[in-house]
Amino acid sequence: MSHSSQSLGHVPIADHSFSADRSTLALARDISVELYDTSGPKYSLLTSLTGHDKTVTAVDIAPNSGRIVTCSQDRNALVWEPAADGTYKPTLVLLRINRAATYARWSPDEKKFAVGSGARAIAVCYFEEENDWWVSRHIKKPLRSTVLSVAWHPNSVLLAAGSTDSHARVFSAYVKDIDARPSPTVWGERVPFQTLCGDFVSPAGGWVHDAAFSPSGNAVAFVAHDSSLTIVYPSAPEQPPAAIITVSTTLLPFVSMLWLSESEIVAAGHDCHPVVFSGSEQRGWAIDHAVDDPQQAKKNVGKENSALNMFRQMDLKGTPTSATEDSSLATIHQNTITKLREYASSGGRVSKISSTGVDGKVVIFSV
Repeated sequence: MSHSSQSLGHVPIADHSFSADRSTLALARDISVELYDTSGPKYSLLTSLTGHDKTVTAVDIAPNSGRIVTCSQDRNALVWEPAADGTYKPTLVLLRINRAATYARWSPDEKKFAVGSGARAIAVCYFEEENDWWVSRHIKKPLRSTVLSVAWHPNSVLLAAGSTDSHARVFSAYVKDIDARPSPTVWGERVPFQTLCGDFVSPAGGWVHDAAFSPSGNAVAFVAHDSSLTIVYPSAPEQPPAAIITVSTTLLPFVSMLWLSESEIVAAGHDCHPVVFSGSEQRGWAIDHAVDDPQQAKKNVGKENSALNMFRQMDLKGTPTSATEDSSLATIHQNTITKLREYASSGGRVSKISSTGVDGKVVIFSV
């Protein structure tokens, strides 16, 4: 298992995004967005985008246009336009929300982006040419709580959202005059704005931290605070799903997930290492393997590192064996992984993922 790791200070990283050619990395941390040049062996800071005055919760670089969308607990979202001289010009987005913005992602066609919020609303934002600004329309019903994540369907019309009311939902974010009429999907054919195309509840009623469509868009998966991963296969519009498969784990809760292919999902969170699940609608799903497996790492260390041993050492020597040994984890990330993103793909499957964490590290794993 190969990986490369960069430690970029100790301030937690809420979200990250690489540019399309992977030469620039944007990190959301504290109240700014840091842009790094990733061409050298050590990432070097290019500039900081400062426009928010509270914690920045999400950052996303549009692959084609290079525009960066950021959102923050200050209830604002900004679109940063790249200029020829390498600087970025911020444009304020009219979000019209009265609580923190929690998550933002560009649609695949880059005409829109969606912003989740604590205002029990998702703002679907698009550019209005005549006024030269970004405006938004709200998806509100039946959201009853903070939206923690939003993810786009490949057709740039449907939107999956996970929220703290224990629901993962699929909405239509079709904006007339902006979107071409979408072709029918398993989620529905006529999909006016705010149509609820699917509503799924987490089995034990935990917060839904992240939700995403499969690469084909014909399935949706979500991870919840009860340490479970649920995969939903819809059958037809207005019909109950063909299958809902939940994998319960004994791990700590996952907060981020990513489809590697139609039959593989990787998830990570409070256990500080990514876990790969595999399966299908017919055979069901199960944990396949852990990436950066702490159990393997512990075996390789071959030391008796139990609490009992630690107390024995303290009893004998008056100190723990060594401060570093006691506090460091057997994983590369030393704290919660906050976000997984696709880094590279080959043959229609994601082959490398990037992760950021509360420990201020950026790690690229081969999966």
